[in-house]
Amino acid sequence: MRVEGLLFAAISAFLGTITAVYWLLSRDPTGTTALALSGGLAFIIGYYLLFTSRRMDARPEDRPDAEIGEGAGEVGFFAPHSWWPILLAGSFSLVGMGLIFGRFMLIIGAGAIAVAIVGFTFEFYLGINRTQANTIGALEAMGESPTSVHKFLGE
Repeated sequence: MRVEGLLFAAISAFLGTITAVYWLLSRDPTGTTALALSGGLAFIIGYYLLFTSRRMDARPEDRPDAEIGEGAGEVGFFAPHSWWPILLAGSFSLVGMGLIFGRFMLIIGAGAIAVAIVGFTFEFYLGINRTQANTIGALEAMGESPTSVHKFLGE
């Protein structure tokens, strides 16, 4: 993670320099603000990665003597399918149209965003996807039965 943190720190320094040069040459507040915010976001990510890398053991990709096989194994859980991002995008579209056409659409869109965020957050805690993020062995250890014996729905 150290390499990634240094990369984002370098991007932040670059954007900081470019922001100052851009302001001196153009006096454009919009572009300067966009560059400054981009540099700030890169700084936040770089700081977090550097801060976290000091508290972790070196990963195989961080060590020059690591073997390819050391990086094998489960990386994490990634949702195989979800309808919530589509609902969330539609909700944000409603809010955007509400800013243009009227407050009633904005209010409906804000309510839909709240519903979509809650659904997206709790997608793997309720319903048929409740146990999908766990392995069958982990479920048996917890004393729960799997909702499906297949890793993904539809298999």
